[in-house]
Amino acid sequence: MKPAVRILALGIWAILGGCSLIPEYHRPDVPVAEQFKEDGPWHVAHPEDQNKRGDWWSLFQDSVLSQYEQQLEQDSLELKVALARYDAAQAFFTEQSAQLYPEVDLGGNVLTNRESVNRPLRGSNLPNVYGNTALSMGAFYELDLWGQIRSAVASAQAQAQASGEDVESARLSLQAQLATEYVQLRGLDAQIQILADSIEAYRSELQMMQRRHDEGIVSGLDVARSQVLLETTESTRYKVMAERALREHAIAALLGQTPASFSIAPTKWEVHYPPLPKTIPSEVLQRRPDIAAAERRVVAANAQIGVARAAFYPQISLGALGGFQNTGNGALLTAPNSFWSLGPLAFLNIFDAGLREAAVKQATAQTQEAVAQYRITVLGAFREVEDNLAQLRNLDQEDQHQSLAVTAARHTYDLATNRYREGAVSYLEVIDAENAKLRSERAELDIQTARLLSTVGLVRAIGGNLPEQHP
Repeated sequence: MKPAVRILALGIWAILGGCSLIPEYHRPDVPVAEQFKEDGPWHVAHPEDQNKRGDWWSLFQDSVLSQYEQQLEQDSLELKVALARYDAAQAFFTEQSAQLYPEVDLGGNVLTNRESVNRPLRGSNLPNVYGNTALSMGAFYELDLWGQIRSAVASAQAQAQASGEDVESARLSLQAQLATEYVQLRGLDAQIQILADSIEAYRSELQMMQRRHDEGIVSGLDVARSQVLLETTESTRYKVMAERALREHAIAALLGQTPASFSIAPTKWEVHYPPLPKTIPSEVLQRRPDIAAAERRVVAANAQIGVARAAFYPQISLGALGGFQNTGNGALLTAPNSFWSLGPLAFLNIFDAGLREAAVKQATAQTQEAVAQYRITVLGAFREVEDNLAQLRNLDQEDQHQSLAVTAARHTYDLATNRYREGAVSYLEVIDAENAKLRSERAELDIQTARLLSTVGLVRAIGGNLPEQHP
């Protein structure tokens, strides 16, 4: 091979292997605080290891919740939708990658044709009816001189990766949603039990009031007040039961079941607060799948700029076609019936009224949009962590004070009841004490439920399991 030919071949090989019009990618910058504002006892740390998302719901020590979370993986229809979208994205990536390789086709035909006698420019002595039998094989390969195909492949690969993160995001979101609905349901179970206990006590109290009224000890006003308290509490219990039914229906839908075929038996609620970490590493936000997906979409949009830029340059492809053809008479696979075609094909646009320039601007604008969306996602993640840290810090203090309030309300109720029996106070004070006791007990349950829900929110905000603490 002559030196000039060798140099030309090496030059073409270098162009094929290294030319790319994709802008150099840099991960978008986002403002990051040195520590969380609402950290309380938590501070930003930078551990070397990173924890996986894991079975975080086991922190709540509830076997029924754990069973439903495992069932969610198999039966959630929303998760199946996300998986189907991921499969489609993977298939599109494979489709784009196939353009990096030559396309080889095999064709053939056995035709009988009739020509018009009056066809323009028809030669004399040509038959009106003739056969056309052919067998051919062809190959086509587009030279990716400007990286257009490779840019499209890079974009499709990033989109597929983003779709994979969407699956993880959907999985984490559904897990957190299921835990949220379940915690709310168990909180309502506890409220129903408190109301049922109160109703039983109020009903006994009403019967006692009725006897005392019949004996002329108390007036009918005390009986009426006692009945009002009983019926009001009964009404509240049915309202809470209706709310519980909604939570149960929501869990059924999450698990891909109809509400009619699904039920959760009421049980005594034992609250277990998961141990919270003393430090929240800033790196845990990197495992949030929505942040990873947003960053991959920036990469995909950036690669599309390379696709749009490459359209300004010539498109060159190589084609080869060969085979055998005759009129249907005699042997087909013979040397006289052979044909072939070989050579490059080129295309260069001269004028398109700004079409390609507009495509570059569109791809650039879409990249800017993806960058902004990435920053929004990251800042939103920091806000969610701050929100849940603030909630947990304040709810912990609120829970302690409310527990004291419940103890005081129960003591007040006991005192009011004893004083009423001794005739020292009116029954109205007893009713006030009973209402205060019931309100404080329900408020305590609301706070306990909110603490657990904020824990679920924190898990979701940091993308999975709470960080392990190292001495």
